Amino acid sequence: MKFVVDIGNTRIKSAVFDGNNIIQKASSFEITPDLFKELFSNYSIKSCILSSVRKDISTITDFLSINTSLSVLGDATKLPFKNKYSTPKTLGHDRIAGIAAASIIFPGKNVLVIDAGTSLTFDFINSNNEYLGGAISPGLTMRFNALNKLTGKLPLIEFDDTTLPELIGNSTKNSILSGVVHGFIKEIEGIINEYKSLNNQLEIIVTGGDHKYFDKLLKYKTFAAPNLVLEGLKGILDFNEEI
Repeated sequence: MKFVVDIGNTRIKSAVFDGNNIIQKASSFEITPDLFKELFSNYSIKSCILSSVRKDISTITDFLSINTSLSVLGDATKLPFKNKYSTPKTLGHDRIAGIAAASIIFPGKNVLVIDAGTSLTFDFINSNNEYLGGAISPGLTMRFNALNKLTGKLPLIEFDDTTLPELIGNSTKNSILSGVVHGFIKEIEGIINEYKSLNNQLEIIVTGGDHKYFDKLLKYKTFAAPNLVLEGLKGILDFNEEI
């Protein structure tokens, strides 16, 4: 079995893989080995890959190094795709993992990965297994927060529905919902249109915390992958073990 750890800015997510299947996941806000001790007592974990945006993770790496064969995602890590990004050292680990997963899920295809999380990101890998780049835009919550914090009177609105707000907002709240949600969707659909005009047989993967709202609202057929980053990290681990 293999273990995957993704340490983000706010949460630590992990998963135990048996083959290509996730058999258990865990999530926490605190970095502590206690989060993993029970998993290691219940499963025979042979190897692990860790991705982190934080610097002080020595307690985690020490525990994992003792209990398994540990790989830490970094600049020297071999990737299962050709990275043609002009500034590869600035490419986020979550984007790298998502691209790796896309190359495995749709090998030999043009793939657009849309991650609707804190930021809205677009990443494109072509049929030659070359990652060319993408785009970064404010995420859904960030847009609501900006309207509240950067204006004098607009309230903070939360969107917690999977239905499309009315186009004509009949109140300030509904006007904000209309502007943010419709604008968000139209931005995604507009970017998809541009990629489709340039690439035949484009596959589209949607992931991220807000994908549950928008994968059903988009007019395009998409492949929903809520565990894309974890699956991508596992794919990177597999690739490096096979070299």
